[in-house]
Amino acid sequence: MDLFSPSWAALRRAVAGLADHDFQQPSGCTGWLVRDLVCHLIIDAQDVLITLVTPADTEPTRDAVTYWDLVEAPTGEDPLDALTVRLAAAYEDPELLKFHLDDVGSAAGRAAQLADPAARVSTRGEVLTAGDYLSAYVVEWTLHHLDLVAHLPDVPGPPAGGLSHSRATLEKIAGTAFPPTFRDEDALLIGTGRRAPSSVERDEIGERAASLPFVLG
Repeated sequence: MDLFSPSWAALRRAVAGLADHDFQQPSGCTGWLVRDLVCHLIIDAQDVLITLVTPADTEPTRDAVTYWDLVEAPTGEDPLDALTVRLAAAYEDPELLKFHLDDVGSAAGRAAQLADPAARVSTRGEVLTAGDYLSAYVVEWTLHHLDLVAHLPDVPGPPAGGLSHSRATLEKIAGTAFPPTFRDEDALLIGTGRRAPSSVERDEIGERAASLPFVLG
């Protein structure tokens, strides 16, 4: 939970520093430009706000790791993905996207800081503690921060703490560890299918390479 605030703040700062033309660059999400990804982050922030004020009185059914499911790789043709693209285009001015993310994102950040880690919340038909929910979202922020900078090498990437946490979470979900020679960033990019491993990297991964990618949803 302690990693939520710095991971989210770093991602919002990265978006705030983008130039207008950066929003038209491709992101690391299949079929999405940077503007589409930023629009998705606004929806994510809304989800955080909604979840933190949706209490549950039953035992948790998921934790920070089991919150995630392994799903099929995205094709960019999902109706919700298409809706995000249309919604992002409606903003027209990138400054409006920045403003909306800062507005809703700041509120989500404050709500996270005020949340009781032991409180139970409900989302996606499951129950988690607020601490586990926010811990799971560190993975969301970190992966999308990598998506944001995929074609913007001058934009700062995610903080080291979020990268390390997200790698450890992915390895638990996948039931396998990546080679210790892999940087956390490369383990996440290769592990989630955001880039293909080189022949050398594939050899280092060994038989486990046949199981790639581990797409989280």
